[in-house]
Amino acid sequence: MRLPNGYGGVIKLAGNRRRPYAARITTGWHYNDTTGKKVQHFQILGYASTRAEALQLLAKYNDYPIDGAALKLTFSDIYERWSEEKYPNTSYSNIKCYRAAFAICGDIADIPFRNLRLDDLQRVVDRCGKNFPTLKKLQMLYNQLYDYAMKHEIVAKDYSEFVNIIKFKDRNPNKADRNRFSQEEIELLWQHKADRMYQTILMLIYNGVRVSELLNLKKENVHLDEQYFDVTDSKTENGIRKVPIADKTLPFYREWYGDCTECRYLVHTLDGEHFTYDNYYHNVFLSLLHRIGITNRTPHCCRHTTISLLAEAHVDQTIIKKIVGHSGAMSLTERVYTHLDVHELVEAINRI
Repeated sequence: MRLPNGYGGVIKLAGNRRRPYAARITTGWHYNDTTGKKVQHFQILGYASTRAEALQLLAKYNDYPIDGAALKLTFSDIYERWSEEKYPNTSYSNIKCYRAAFAICGDIADIPFRNLRLDDLQRVVDRCGKNFPTLKKLQMLYNQLYDYAMKHEIVAKDYSEFVNIIKFKDRNPNKADRNRFSQEEIELLWQHKADRMYQTILMLIYNGVRVSELLNLKKENVHLDEQYFDVTDSKTENGIRKVPIADKTLPFYREWYGDCTECRYLVHTLDGEHFTYDNYYHNVFLSLLHRIGITNRTPHCCRHTTISLLAEAHVDQTIIKKIVGHSGAMSLTERVYTHLDVHELVEAINRI
């Protein structure tokens, strides 16, 4: 059956291909000065396994034509456009995760986004050799890019929802065991409480914040008299909260607060600069623990220890969630009626 003029066409490509049929449209013409003939310019809409599938692609295009320039946008182009919108309102830690995930996608970076199929996305997952947490970040990036592309009508189908990473859930060669600190280890840390840097580890154990939340804590958000501080920047919505300061660690906060008056951050380097995560983790946290014989611990172990200690002290689960800012497992009832004042939170943290 002959297709209407200007409708486009379907051709079969040479060679042994999984999707040998290409749906294409004419985007322009030019004259060949040598032959004197008029030559068409084509734009590929997509590839298909059968002629019927390719005709469907052509029909979809003619039902709702797409800007020819959008058809040429590659995976990399979509990432760049999406990141320009996304990154200004995204935390630096999440930006690093997205960038790391994009770096895995080199094999599909230059493929027109509209031409990508599930097999292409899955092949990146299957061949990259990354551990499961990294694959979760990659899947999240896929989801975000397809959401952007569908919003801007560049694609009509989201293949990212079918990508399978579950089969690699046990692949995590770099996983660090997130164990809680034992009572003996906590007592050992208390023996070094005169050291300001050891104090920071105890502060983490007795407040349950993420290490980034402590390192980014500004003095203006610390309320020593009321015995709490505000977390104003967190990876989750529930992470924005008031965190109680335990009686036993309050002197540490006072000491840090009064030190280096020109520094905006409560916890800072010896020369009054803002701690980066890598600097604190490698040069302070790991170094101090190694010095006293504690191994196989990460800053997140402090948070895990706080939660465990609160649970052992029979603190109500709703209060625990409020203190540590858990984003999951909180019921609607808990969100509505829980307006705990700081005094109740301080009482709870003092039970550990």
